[in-house]
Amino acid sequence: MIKIIDCGSQYTQNIARRVRELGVFTEIIPFHTEPKKINKKDLEGIIISGGQFSVYDKGSPLYSEKILNFGVPILGICYGQQSIAHLLGGKVEPTQNREYGETKIEIQKESPLFRNIPNKKLRVWMSHGDIVKELPRGFELTAISQNGHVASMQKSNIYAVQFHPEVDHTEYGRKILENFIEICEAERNWDPNKDYDRIIEETREKLRGKIGVGGISGGVDSSTASVLVSRVTGKNYHPIFVDNGLLRLNETEEVRSSLNPLGLNTHYVDASERFLSRLKGIIDPDQKRKIIGHEFIAVFEEVARKIQKASYLVQGTLYPDVIESVPLYGISSKIKRHHNVGGLPEKMGLEVIEPFRYMFKDEIRIIAEEKLGMPKEIVWRHPFPGPGLAIRIVGSDVTLDKLKILRQADYIFIEELKRRRLYYKISQAFAGLSNSKSVGVMGDEGTYEAEIRLRAVTTNDFMTSNLYHFSKKTEIAIANRIVNEVKGVNRVFYDWTQKPPGTIEWE
Repeated sequence: MIKIIDCGSQYTQNIARRVRELGVFTEIIPFHTEPKKINKKDLEGIIISGGQFSVYDKGSPLYSEKILNFGVPILGICYGQQSIAHLLGGKVEPTQNREYGETKIEIQKESPLFRNIPNKKLRVWMSHGDIVKELPRGFELTAISQNGHVASMQKSNIYAVQFHPEVDHTEYGRKILENFIEICEAERNWDPNKDYDRIIEETREKLRGKIGVGGISGGVDSSTASVLVSRVTGKNYHPIFVDNGLLRLNETEEVRSSLNPLGLNTHYVDASERFLSRLKGIIDPDQKRKIIGHEFIAVFEEVARKIQKASYLVQGTLYPDVIESVPLYGISSKIKRHHNVGGLPEKMGLEVIEPFRYMFKDEIRIIAEEKLGMPKEIVWRHPFPGPGLAIRIVGSDVTLDKLKILRQADYIFIEELKRRRLYYKISQAFAGLSNSKSVGVMGDEGTYEAEIRLRAVTTNDFMTSNLYHFSKKTEIAIANRIVNEVKGVNRVFYDWTQKPPGTIEWE
């Protein structure tokens, strides 16, 4: 096993996911975990994550120096490199030449970490303001950045890089992680397909003869969890689908047609009027999330209480949800506002069942497709935020008129992608409605109407993303359809921003 010491990086989950893809099981642990709890018999290596901190910040996530003396191979990434240098007597300081996003590095010295990498110059992904100014005693420089900063250093069993090998946009990043696994001589025995049998057996043992409920949205996480539990318990399991009035055009019908053939005993609830009334006049996206989350719990509870003798609640929680939804030792990023059915288990005395709590989305897709035979339109459906279209109506409140405009524009966009066989080549695509209006000319008359924003990105990890490059012909065709067919729109924009610095959603 390789353990990842989490220092608050948004990329920590992706490190774990990448290592698992290479066949090695990983566990994410807090930076302040006692060393004796880390140094177990199955420990084969340690990765120290990045983070948004400086080693000199008050309360920065500094782990015990004892960890660096375990003798197992260690890889520090970004803040991980800086913290290793700091703890071992090197010098870390801020720099004026900060490196964010794409950066070039040059390998200076042969290293097991760069074994079988054919190029000396690599394009990597950076995200830092501090640099290692002086190496700790005994360390040697193995790579420098285009600005002359320490990009990689090593000593004996300790390796460190300033860049992020775990993100898609780092050249040979996967190979660097694979090389580290080889340095660790880690056992490659992780396979989600093999783990499926264990999950089935554990779920069957827990739920034998019991009645339960679960939330289902039509997305891959909740749908796969529901299908798996339904296969084990049959009609004793009652998934609940809440229509909050913020779904895409025809989405309820599409979800029904996708889920019904899977034999699920699904309860459909139309609560759209309730949600829309609560959102009246609300502009702030975080407030929207809170209101939608609270109302969802209220509606779900009302339906769940009608199911006699329900004793458990199924949730499609994944490992990233576990990490993101817990305040990470006082330093993590903001808790997800609309995740799972928070508060309900305690209120109703339900046992929480999370079959995929320690798995990632790509691992769930393998189980959904290869073990459960679920349809492609569910398994590879583009992600859709829990608060729905409410946060894609940017800078204004949610009204029926705005929802109608956005639904029609989004539907045309996705329809065109599917018709042109682009949908499954793109990781996430959607339309958003701006609060701005523009002048235009339609039918020889002046107009002052809404602006639609389109976004389409490619990514495997959703931690970084690139925009999808449409042909000019396709861009013009999509924009023309939206302007011609959606009443109240006279301009269409395409978002060219990568992540980072942008995010995938707008809000």
